Amino acid sequence: MDLDLAGRVALVTGAARGIGLAEARALAAEGAIIALNDLDRDAAANAATALRAEGWQCEAFAADAADEAAVASMVNAIADRFGRMDILVNNAGIAGRHLGKHLVDTTTESWDAMIHVHLRSTFLCSRAVIPLMRKRKYGRIINTSSMNYTGGGRPGVANYAAAKAGIAGLTRTLAKEIGCFGLTANAIAPGYVDTELLAYMSERKLAIMREQNPVGRLCRPDEVGSLVAFLCSQQAAFINGATVCMDGGRRDFYWGEE
Repeated sequence: MDLDLAGRVALVTGAARGIGLAEARALAAEGAIIALNDLDRDAAANAATALRAEGWQCEAFAADAADEAAVASMVNAIADRFGRMDILVNNAGIAGRHLGKHLVDTTTESWDAMIHVHLRSTFLCSRAVIPLMRKRKYGRIINTSSMNYTGGGRPGVANYAAAKAGIAGLTRTLAKEIGCFGLTANAIAPGYVDTELLAYMSERKLAIMREQNPVGRLCRPDEVGSLVAFLCSQQAAFINGATVCMDGGRRDFYWGEE
């Protein structure tokens, strides 16, 4: 299927590695010009260099996607450089040490960090790009929710599930606000994706997740990228306000005795 994204300008946040990089690569492969964002300046530059070496048009824009002034400056710089903004993929996020605690043991720092990085960045970046998209009467906003929201959550991820639920709710409302301008907003809800963000999990738990999933494995980053590229295409123009699950059919796991 030809997704016809040639010449579209796509901002992908948190794109230096993992899912974000796979999303950037998938969009680039369909002809999009990639504005690759990450908080890590060196990692962003290296990722952009790698994509250019593959033959894709890509430039790095290092910025904190959860910082209001930094987002405004980044979006202005992208607009100045490319003259347009067609696609936003809100992927910036964190995990690691802020996960694994029951709510009563979750620190305020970890709660705020999850809401700040996941939900605030989605709000700030979406708000910044919509005026540019409205001018051209075309735009695709893809937000990153999670099966930890769609599946009802699981113990130890209350802060993460709350942030991802907020993203799904924001997406649904945003879709109703921008649809009349030729723009759409959708969310993806991946299950466990085989990236370095799973490094905090034990090999035992990773093995259980593979064994208990009907597909028999974890999701691959390139599969997420393919879904995002489709949702950004004209073929998906009537998909608006959806949260699309990518969990292999399994949203909860039985860990057994610890």
